[in-house]
Amino acid sequence: MVKSVSVGLLGLGTVGSGVVKIIKNHQDKLMHQIGCPVEIKKVAVRDLSKKRDVILPRAVLTTHVEEVINDPDIDVVIEVMGGIEETRQHILQALKNGKHVVTANKDLMALYGTELLSVASEHGCDLFYEASVAGGIPILRSLVDGLASDRITKMMGIVNGTTNYILTKMSKFNRPYEEVLAEAQALGYAESDPSSDVEGLDAARKMAILARLGFSMHIDLQDVYVKGITGITEEDLNYSKRLGYTMKLIGIAHRDGDKVEVSVQPTLLPETHPLASVNDEYNAVYVYGEAVGETMFYGPGAGSLPTATSVVSDLVAVMKNMRLGVNGRSAVTPQYDKCLKDDSEIYSKYFLRIHVKDQVGAFAKITSLFSERGVSFEKILQLPLKQKDLAEIVLVTHQASLKDYRDVLQQLRDLEVVEEVKSSYRVEGEGAL
Repeated sequence: MVKSVSVGLLGLGTVGSGVVKIIKNHQDKLMHQIGCPVEIKKVAVRDLSKKRDVILPRAVLTTHVEEVINDPDIDVVIEVMGGIEETRQHILQALKNGKHVVTANKDLMALYGTELLSVASEHGCDLFYEASVAGGIPILRSLVDGLASDRITKMMGIVNGTTNYILTKMSKFNRPYEEVLAEAQALGYAESDPSSDVEGLDAARKMAILARLGFSMHIDLQDVYVKGITGITEEDLNYSKRLGYTMKLIGIAHRDGDKVEVSVQPTLLPETHPLASVNDEYNAVYVYGEAVGETMFYGPGAGSLPTATSVVSDLVAVMKNMRLGVNGRSAVTPQYDKCLKDDSEIYSKYFLRIHVKDQVGAFAKITSLFSERGVSFEKILQLPLKQKDLAEIVLVTHQASLKDYRDVLQQLRDLEVVEEVKSSYRVEGEGAL
């Protein structure tokens, strides 16, 4: 009889339950792909009495993580428990014990991915983490394998389903942020404390991972500029639509020569851009390669079975490597030294909404300020406000450096005719490359 591959799980929540279901229901598929069965030997949980979507023998469950990571019969540890510092120690121990690891933990991989991959390589182990970015979309494997021969120049993505759901409902139905957030929480799309999602940190962690792989450069989380969606108003979205744009929280990783920029921020996209039609909780990543041109990866960014599919796909990859005897050889050290763009090297268009005093010469003073920094306008709306002494100006600039644009913003705030700078966002899509 062919020896089975023995698996231990850390965690049996939403994703862990999905992993168990797929392993149980797809044994014939796994057997066909790898030539041996998969056995779930031990699962570490916090509460043995908790009701779950899957049924496992009582003897399989344990509240002691050590029973999983130190069991000499377990070949692969699947980490779906979340957390960072404590989980890092568990994974390090598992790797040092010679166990291959599959994780869905983007927080952990964004912060400690380089260290963990190095330890895995030292001990001849695989460490795969496809499910850490964009749930069921096989984006990491596509970058590492499918586009391995190409040079990636840019990645743009909607990589957080919570914020995409909120912005979709706000934009389509003119609903306020707080109301849609409460709905997302009720539906389980947003946590009771949604700050990691709505402030952009979750997306930033995923973009750090994508940039690290896509550019073969060690990108840290602190290298990612982050701005969330909490300041977006219904007026911003309505003006965006009037000008032909859709607002999305977009992660951008862009390489020019040997220099890169990585950011997560609310961004205006032309309504014709493929990412503009990605709605609700769905994710998508748009990849530009020098050889392949433009490709887009689209699908569910979260959920039990979509994410579990990516986890089990990584398990299959580990098992194939076991059969070939090549475990621990897939981790590739970064090819390039980190080299980040400064503000004078980051170019984009910008959307700006300001309230100005409704008096003769006010607009001339504003245009003069932009002109002095070489920033020109592509689109302009000027509208009266209910307050008779104020007017609202909404504009989109042509391409400008981030440094010049920030200088203009600072000077605008100090200008006597400007009552308030209401909002400012990046614009991508048309002539952005």
